[in-house]
Amino acid sequence: MFVATLIAAHKLSEDMVAHARRILDVGGHEPQDPRWIDPGDAAIIPCALDPDGARARLMGYAPGVDIVVQPAATPRRLLIADMDSTMITVECIDELADYAGIKPKIADITERAMRGELDFDAALSARVALLQGLPETVLATCLAERVSLTPGARVLVRTMRAKGADTVLVSGGFTHFADPVGLDIGFAKVIANRLEIADGKLTGRVIPPIVNAATKESALGAAVAAAPYGVSETMAVGDGANDLPMLRAAGLGIAYHAKPAVRQQADACIDSGDLTALLWAQGIPRAEWVAD
Repeated sequence: MFVATLIAAHKLSEDMVAHARRILDVGGHEPQDPRWIDPGDAAIIPCALDPDGARARLMGYAPGVDIVVQPAATPRRLLIADMDSTMITVECIDELADYAGIKPKIADITERAMRGELDFDAALSARVALLQGLPETVLATCLAERVSLTPGARVLVRTMRAKGADTVLVSGGFTHFADPVGLDIGFAKVIANRLEIADGKLTGRVIPPIVNAATKESALGAAVAAAPYGVSETMAVGDGANDLPMLRAAGLGIAYHAKPAVRQQADACIDSGDLTALLWAQGIPRAEWVAD
């Protein structure tokens, strides 16, 4: 058995749920009676056959509805998450570049790296090198003026922690942003790159080792190795190519408003809803959420 979870960014009607069940029935997936997680917001349809086929049939069946197909919609015991363009709405290095007057140049490299077209380590080093000489004070200014949390971030993390889950923020960005963001949202652990600073200015270098795709995947493995749960009880979320190893390694890997290559390889995509969709994906109703 598996479940198809329907999550609406706006409104999920009885007719829309019934239509999804008909699609699954015609496809031979042997759907059972749907049940609401939260009426109008999220519903579950248990099925018996061919989860991959069910996922393919349901994708795009209704505008504004995200689909998660998995063995069971149960609370996960580990959340491991990317930061930039996932837990926050911006790419911090692009915003720093704006203060240096070179945002278009750096943003282009960032976009290509997140699409998987460039080696992440080399692209990061090249972008940071362009920031050489930027005053250290700009880091705090950028944090205050440019960094906003993604809607639903606090609710997601705080609800999962209240249910006993481990939470790890692992970012290819920088500790100057990841540490305060992680604290604000409620992550128990934060891993990120460290910028080298001398005489009050960025030197243009990252202090090794670089936090990259391999780091993200190994952080998931280390959390599982130290815990009383298995990989099947983990959930990862990210948007860029450097998140893919982590997403593939997790029990449920979710591409959040992600690049095309990431969407194609993740277990599920959240393209319409905010981060609270990850709670409905676990079958957690709104009444059990921890308020922002």
